[in-house]
Amino acid sequence: MSEPVHRALGLTDDEAEKITELLGREPNHLELAMYSVMWSEHCSYKSSRIHLKRLPTEAPWVLVGPGENAGVVDVGDGIAAAIRIESHNHPSAIEPYQGAATGVGGILRDIFTMGARPIALMDPLRFGPLDDPRSRWIAEGVVSGVSGYGNSVGVPTVGGETVFDETYRGNPLVNVLCLGILPTERLVLAKASGVGNLAVLLGSRTGRDGIGGVSVLASAGFSDDEADAAKRPSVQVGDPFEEKRLIEACLTLLDEGLVVGIQDLGGAGLTCAASETASNGGVGMDFDVSAVPRREDGMEPFEVMTSESQERMLAIVTPEGVDRVRELCSKWEVEATVVGRVTEGGALRIVDGFEGEELANVPASTLHEDAPLYDRPRQAPADLDAFRADSANHLPAPDDVGADLKAMLIDPEWVYSQYDHQLFLNTVVGPGADATLLRLKHPTTGEETGRGLALTVDGNHRWCAIDPKIGTAATMAEALLNLACVGAKPLATVNCLNFGNPEHPEVMWQLSEAIDGMTEACEAFGAPVVGGNVSLYNESLGTNIDPTPVIGLLGMVDDLRAVPPGLDWLDGDRLILLGATESDELSGSQWAFEQGHRRGRLAPVDLGAVASVADLVRSLVNDRMVTAVHDVSVGGLGVALAEMAVASNVGCTIARVADHAALFCESPGRVVVSATTEQMDDVLARADAAGVPTTRLGLAHGDRLAVKGLLDLAVDELTTKYRETLPAALGQGTTQG
Repeated sequence: MSEPVHRALGLTDDEAEKITELLGREPNHLELAMYSVMWSEHCSYKSSRIHLKRLPTEAPWVLVGPGENAGVVDVGDGIAAAIRIESHNHPSAIEPYQGAATGVGGILRDIFTMGARPIALMDPLRFGPLDDPRSRWIAEGVVSGVSGYGNSVGVPTVGGETVFDETYRGNPLVNVLCLGILPTERLVLAKASGVGNLAVLLGSRTGRDGIGGVSVLASAGFSDDEADAAKRPSVQVGDPFEEKRLIEACLTLLDEGLVVGIQDLGGAGLTCAASETASNGGVGMDFDVSAVPRREDGMEPFEVMTSESQERMLAIVTPEGVDRVRELCSKWEVEATVVGRVTEGGALRIVDGFEGEELANVPASTLHEDAPLYDRPRQAPADLDAFRADSANHLPAPDDVGADLKAMLIDPEWVYSQYDHQLFLNTVVGPGADATLLRLKHPTTGEETGRGLALTVDGNHRWCAIDPKIGTAATMAEALLNLACVGAKPLATVNCLNFGNPEHPEVMWQLSEAIDGMTEACEAFGAPVVGGNVSLYNESLGTNIDPTPVIGLLGMVDDLRAVPPGLDWLDGDRLILLGATESDELSGSQWAFEQGHRRGRLAPVDLGAVASVADLVRSLVNDRMVTAVHDVSVGGLGVALAEMAVASNVGCTIARVADHAALFCESPGRVVVSATTEQMDDVLARADAAGVPTTRLGLAHGDRLAVKGLLDLAVDELTTKYRETLPAALGQGTTQG
């Protein structure tokens, strides 16, 4: 007995019944296919919408919040910034190069759909362990895909993260963030209006690559290699040069005021673009599927409507403007084809020619506004009390603290050296620092404003595996301090929530807890959430990944007079720890996880204290009161000091660290700064006035990193380990996926 069509398309029996109720009849195959992609987890957020509503999303400077292609904030001088983060996890596990490349292409379209010119990309990446050949193959392909697309399209990749851990074996996380700027008057939304206006398809022809695409891949985990191979045709294929022409054509159309509304074609392809623009405008649309330019013969209507072929946009234009649209698109060698007409009512009709056969007829709003909303069961782990009682501090002290420190050092330069991060000549602080800092130039004139935009992306699966609520709040705290290290105050948050199978109650508990932790931190730091992405079903062979919420934080530097200090201190500097070590608890730390201990309890995050440290660090950086600055996060104080010693090629002597727990604990809200002898008293006085605890750590000097009673290592030895780990494991980074 064959499987029912709706189940083959990923719809449940209850969902199929609901579709029948909405239509008042049985849907045909094309209609079922359209609902299946629009009601997928990726497109509808059916398991997470109920929880996402708790996030703070409003502030006077927020122009567009969640629900559009990108969030938009007012940054002054008639300029707005558009920001978005997305995931391409499942496609990248199957075809690493194309999965990552099309992730970049998709996030770029999210930004210029709003009328913004993309100016920066970031790529938080997570892979399986370095000793796993498939994980290495995925890592090489993903990095090559990001560089191949981003470098070719001409948008700099200015920062990110690279993490290797057992939890991502078989299920990598490929998250991509994009930032764009626009004159505030050019802001445009994905909305069709004006009965009689035309829907014009711009860009590439439609093919069978990407049918179902992320809307299918992101709604199931992976089981085995054969299953992965069967899904391979669902991965889209990108063309960065077509994307570049599309960017320029779309921005030109917007500048001439020719576009009433516009939507990129990402998840669910033409079905999503047509239904959402119509529904958002309170109108209907007749969509001529036969008019869609195709690059393959014999495509069925359901294939055309659900294909996620890349580099395509749907623009709503007036009949009077369509000839000018074609003329401008021709200049950029971008195909422009009328495929739809805005109609009265709310029906989305798929037709074979405007006067031809009706192939589908559904209320446009039902494809997304009426998508299922599930309050899935949530359940904390059954052994939670025993789990939290099993502290990592009970582990035996290491025989060789220095060896354990070296084991945690890994330089991401192998990754970011493959990216052009100086395109547009905006980058003041690039990859490898705590945060990225870009000059803010006017998008129309190119004139510098004297201010800067800062960006950081942060995630920590170890913290969130121990306690998803506290771990997410601690991740927000890290992001805030990263911005402070380049002198920036926060403006807006975007998030990429990477979790396992939502049908498992423990996963839904993790997601709900993480959202609560993010809510509290965003409210405390004044950083509203303006957009995000939820990626579920991240599991391999039935094992869920550790919860991995990734935070993107946008900030502003009001007076960009000089490059902020980096990680490199000077010989003779005094080293000071700002912020209290609230607890030397090792649970959730990198050190504990590398000992195989993944249990315990996190200390609560004092969000007010973190904000005070951030305010202090920001003022010290902007007033040029410190020579070096670095937040304490993964690997604790030990890794922070080692990274600063390597960056400066100057050692240090540290006297006030009691034991390995004090060295490796990851208590949030702490920053190491260095200051000259003349500056030190002022730094301490400012900290005292701000109510921020300080610890005088020691002196920067010589060629060894020495922590009294714990370790004594040559800086050259640390540098070798830090610099050579990734190149030795991954080669020259030229894999083409």
